[in-house]
Amino acid sequence: MERQTRRGLLKTAAKIAAAGGVLSTQGASAQQVERTVKKDATGKTAGPFPFTPVVSFGNLLFLSGIGCRVKGTIEEETKWVLDEIEKNLAASGSSLEKVLKVNVFMEDIREFDRMNAVYKTRKWGSVFPARNTVQPTALPAGDYGLAIDCIAYV
Repeated sequence: MERQTRRGLLKTAAKIAAAGGVLSTQGASAQQVERTVKKDATGKTAGPFPFTPVVSFGNLLFLSGIGCRVKGTIEEETKWVLDEIEKNLAASGSSLEKVLKVNVFMEDIREFDRMNAVYKTRKWGSVFPARNTVQPTALPAGDYGLAIDCIAYV
């Protein structure tokens, strides 16, 4: 498959979802796309909870939410989580520059501007990924400040 833009990859992902897991590319016959488990930055494919840290589907990567495990300022917590995301992307052959979509879950949405100041310093490529930022009623036990998940490509 030729190198695609972020917009093209999102269109491809939409086609995959609409076709129930069958990817059809221009000029090529339909092929089955397998969902596979990737190892995270620590070499694990699963943790103590019922989810997989990184799953690939075709050339797309889906990273489960990474919650901050160190208590600090929102800036320190944002940096810690983004560092972990970068490690997991690198372990799967990707990078922040290939992130298409991000979800940020903040314990206190009033810290949005401070979180965003750190977020903007990362090398996301020429276009920032699509993003949602919300304040849930609670984060999982042991998580501080925020959790972030994302979708990227390889």
